[in-house]
Amino acid sequence: QVQLVESGGGLVQAGGSLRLSCAASGRTSSPYAMGWFRQAPVKEREFVAAISWSSSTNYADSVKGRFTISRDNTKNTVYLQMNSLKPEDTAVYYCAARGRPTIARGAYEYNYWGQGTQVTVSS
Repeated sequence: QVQLVESGGGLVQAGGSLRLSCAASGRTSSPYAMGWFRQAPVKEREFVAAISWSSSTNYADSVKGRFTISRDNTKNTVYLQMNSLKPEDTAVYYCAARGRPTIARGAYEYNYWGQGTQVTVSS
């Protein structure tokens, strides 16, 4: 089992920045890819970004150029730096881990999920 705890969400004005963190604990000895997803009210959960064990990355088109995903394997932590935030970025952001080292964009491909952290961008 892997436990994930997100932090760093909050309220920010449009154009501002936030940095989300996700700390993993438990069975973290095996290589695993990580991802960030988000879910806005009355919308389905959507892919935001993913990072492989070797730090290859992949982004949704809506955040490309504004968000950066990174990881520190020595700390079992993944980060999501969000710049130039827009009101449409408002959502609960979830961290996820999959039991394989390669990137995936589908939520069904992830085995473990955090509890989520709220990000609200005001206009």
